[in-house]
Amino acid sequence: MDMNSSMKQGNGFDFDEILDRRSTESFKWREYPEDVLPLFVADMDFRSPPPVARALRQYIGQGVFGYPRGLHTFDLTELPELPLLVAGRMGRRYGWEIHAEDVVLVPGVVPALSLATHAVESEGGAVLVQVPVYPPILAAPGKAHLRRQEAELLRQSDGNYAIDWDRFMSAISADTRMFLLCNPHNPVGRAFRRDELTRMAEICLSRNIIICSDEIHSDLLFNGREHVPVASLAPEIAQRTITLIAPSKTFNLAGLQCGFAIIQNEELRRRFQAAREGLTPWVNVMGLIGAEAAYREGQPWLDALIPYLEANRDFLVDFVRDEMPRIRITKPEATYLAWLDCRELGVGNPFEFFLKHARVALNPGPTFGRGGDGFVRLNFGCPRAILQEALHRMRTALGSSTG
Repeated sequence: MDMNSSMKQGNGFDFDEILDRRSTESFKWREYPEDVLPLFVADMDFRSPPPVARALRQYIGQGVFGYPRGLHTFDLTELPELPLLVAGRMGRRYGWEIHAEDVVLVPGVVPALSLATHAVESEGGAVLVQVPVYPPILAAPGKAHLRRQEAELLRQSDGNYAIDWDRFMSAISADTRMFLLCNPHNPVGRAFRRDELTRMAEICLSRNIIICSDEIHSDLLFNGREHVPVASLAPEIAQRTITLIAPSKTFNLAGLQCGFAIIQNEELRRRFQAAREGLTPWVNVMGLIGAEAAYREGQPWLDALIPYLEANRDFLVDFVRDEMPRIRITKPEATYLAWLDCRELGVGNPFEFFLKHARVALNPGPTFGRGGDGFVRLNFGCPRAILQEALHRMRTALGSSTG
């Protein structure tokens, strides 16, 4: 804990602070009884960047909560600051040059996934996904009456995941309309390499398949890894790609529901915007204010957060390997989510086991689709003390189960 204390003194952000979230409208902390530690939904237990809170307090202090700008459109020409901030951020962080008019406002990445599939909807069409994967990605094709095609990722002997190129190719058919890419990948924690992204994109281009890339975790990479937006690889790839980003995971603003679709192809952007008619509302004013404050002034907070999360990840991996060796853990390259292989425990359903016997709530693996049976997902975006307590509970429960 000495390292954490020095981090607090050096940057002014206290990620060790235990917040009382049970007294708030927190889904994470009110879904289960009070004796359960929740490490499931992707929501961090840290205070969001102070500039965001200041901006929201200033707005609330005015006491008027009317309609925001951008009420009748997802076009950000009515909100000139935000598209410029997004474009500038993409250029600085990833060397990806986009224009402000390429940026479309959305009320979160999950509804944007559905908008993307509706934008390519056609009778008898299909959408490719890589399983196991984030449940809303699994659900998106069906919401647009499209078939879901699955290319299961290859779990290697060391617990890490790779693309099974034979499965990827064989899953594609003549009626595949879109590939829903998740990068960084939730739940397996891969940050796909440039060569992997290039090969996937080239396959899609050769088959006339649109790519929709969920890159919501793109700011949360470890060990000096760099995120590569798939649309940044080449102009021809950009013209066939919808990229989804948001400040929600990066700056812990999920409840504000503000995100962005970056679409450099004008016709594809028009189809995406048309798909939202009658389906999704405007972004609420709190989301607009929070996103702008985070992108303008939140970087020092993020710079302090990453090493804390990385230290949490390393603590988690070491603890599981040393204290619960029958659980195999994939060391995440990105995100604050860990994917635990519990198939050797012999406890039946590991989600139910840990909820009942450890009073720890995790995400059940089967909700992520094929390849998820016997797995759970654990959120380590929390103060170290909470993570330690949860892991000790899990270890004790396993010891009790073996007598």
